[in-house]
Amino acid sequence: MTKKRRMFDIDLPEEDGPELEVKSMGDGLRRGPMATAIGENAESLRQRQAAEAEIRAENDALAHEFVRLKKLGLVVDMIPVDQVHAGKLIRDRSRRVDPELDELKASIRAVGLSNPIRVEQVGEGQYELVQGWRRLSAYRELLAETGDQAYARIPAGLMARGETLDSLYRRMVDENMVRKDISFAEMANLARAYAEDDATGCRDLDEAVNILFATANPQKRSYVRRFAFLMRALEKVLEHPESIPRALGLTLANRIEGEPAAVTALARMLGQGRRTAEEELAILRRFAEGEAAPPAAGAVARAADPRGKTVLRMPTPAGEVKCTAAAGKVELRLDRDFSTLDRRQLEAAVKAFFSALD
Repeated sequence: MTKKRRMFDIDLPEEDGPELEVKSMGDGLRRGPMATAIGENAESLRQRQAAEAEIRAENDALAHEFVRLKKLGLVVDMIPVDQVHAGKLIRDRSRRVDPELDELKASIRAVGLSNPIRVEQVGEGQYELVQGWRRLSAYRELLAETGDQAYARIPAGLMARGETLDSLYRRMVDENMVRKDISFAEMANLARAYAEDDATGCRDLDEAVNILFATANPQKRSYVRRFAFLMRALEKVLEHPESIPRALGLTLANRIEGEPAAVTALARMLGQGRRTAEEELAILRRFAEGEAAPPAAGAVARAADPRGKTVLRMPTPAGEVKCTAAAGKVELRLDRDFSTLDRRQLEAAVKAFFSALD
């Protein structure tokens, strides 16, 4: 008989075994050489891009500042004197010998040029003079006299391109009126040339004077107009017009306007020979005081003609008054609206005028 084995379950207590340590594989993971190189290259690229952006911003700021300074004429460079031309603007300076140029040359020799000329760049290595005719002339003469290459280049303020012709003329005239007075004859000749220049679009002499000498007071502009009339009448017989003082010029203009034939008489007084400025002024003063060569017969006949007229121009605080007197007529012209005057005030002025004639 087979003996059966008894089967039963044995419950054993569970024992807490040691926990397995699980280490993070993230932070402690070692990077390979390639990954390290890529990371370093990316950081270097970011730094380089930031530096380039900063340099570009700085260059843009410098470029804008350069343009601003150039427009103000504050950018100065040393440019060859033989690359500076003076053909765009009709110069207000006389091309005759300047007695003060030697003083300027001596000053440049001693201390250099304290005030640069101003030029406009018109091409590659080519410049057009705007301000500084005397300074440029002094440098050219010093170079010719000494051969010193230090005078082959002159300090010049570079102006931005695109300024209008009117603006360039104003710069030239204003500087000379402030730094060194130019003569009324030189101003008058400039105004005449400006009015005749098709490129300016100027209609007449009055407009030319108003544009070029806008900063001058009205009385000074009226003097320029009178000298323009004088230069037009005498330019062929005068040798030293820039030496004529204001008072003498106005007297001459008034006499010539009232006696057109007097121009011929004055031409005979001046003659054809060479003369100094002092000699010419002495002749002009005698003429202004009434002395003249005997007029031609035709001139005498015209003077006796009752249909003749007398024209006077008189500077006043309100501007220049033009008076035209003829047989049965007196005309006064002034840039003023007389219709705004009170009727009684105007009547009193007319009565005073005719009372002064009696």
